[in-house]
Amino acid sequence: MDIKLIALDLDGTLLNSKKQLSDTNLKALSECIENGIIIVPCTGRTADGIPLELKSIEGIRYAIATNGAVIHDLQKETVIDTRMLTWELAMELLNFVNDYPVMYDPYIEGRGITERRFLENLSHYCLSEALQEMVKNTRDIHPNIIDYVKKAGRPVEKINLFFPDMEGRARLRADLDKWDNILVTSSIPNNLEINALGASKGEAIYRLADHLGISRDQTMAIGDGENDFTMIRMAGVGVAMKNASEELKAEANYITETNDEDGVAAAINRLVFGRRL
Repeated sequence: MDIKLIALDLDGTLLNSKKQLSDTNLKALSECIENGIIIVPCTGRTADGIPLELKSIEGIRYAIATNGAVIHDLQKETVIDTRMLTWELAMELLNFVNDYPVMYDPYIEGRGITERRFLENLSHYCLSEALQEMVKNTRDIHPNIIDYVKKAGRPVEKINLFFPDMEGRARLRADLDKWDNILVTSSIPNNLEINALGASKGEAIYRLADHLGISRDQTMAIGDGENDFTMIRMAGVGVAMKNASEELKAEANYITETNDEDGVAAAINRLVFGRRL
C-alpha cells in the first residue's frame, strides 16, 4: 500500500494498558519514519498529554490533539488548525453539566482545568491507576473551574467528563445528544467528551493531509474507541484494535492485535511492509 501518513490513537491503541510505548511498537514507528511515512499521534489528550517518549522520537512532527480540535506542528511549536468550542458555548455547557454528579474538566491552551475536589477523588469516578496518574500530570488546579473559564475568556478545546456510574453517564448523554451545536463522543466506558462541530479525528486527518499534500487514499488510521470512528471511516485504510468494540471493528478495513499485543506494529508490518511479526 502507498501509505504516506499513519494516524495513531494512543490510549488502548499505541500505548499498552500501563500507558507505555512498547519496544516493538517503537521499532515499527521508527521504520515508518525512516521510509518517509508521517506518523501522527491522534488523541483525545492535549498535546501536553502526549508522552514525551513519543514526542521526542525524531521525525514525529505533527499531532492531532483533543479529538481533532487542534492540529499541532510540534517542531515549530505552532498550531496549524483549530476547531474549538467558543467561550460562550463552553460556559453554557459547563453550567449545564455542573448540575449532574460528574467530574468535568475543560481543556484550554493544552491544559486540563480541574478542582481539588475532583483530583482528590479520582477513584470515585472509576479512573484506573494509570489514568489517575496521567490526569494528575496534565491538569492545573483552580478553586472553581467555571469561575476560571469565565475570567479566562478563551475558547475551549474540549470538555471531558468522568462518571461514577454508567446510569448517570447514560442520562447526561441523552440530554447532551439534544444539543445540535456540539459533538459528543467517548474514549473509555465511563467518560464523555464534548467538542465543537468539526472537531473530529477523521476531519482533522483530512485537514492535515491536505496541508501536507497527501491524498485520502494514502492515509491510514488505527484506533479502538468511539472517538476513533470518524478516522476509521474516513482514512484510506481504517484499522481497529482487537480490543475495540464490535461496532468499531465493523467499520474497519482490517482488525489487528490488542494494544497489549503490539497491535500497531502488527498492522504496520502487515499492511505497510507486507510481512508478519
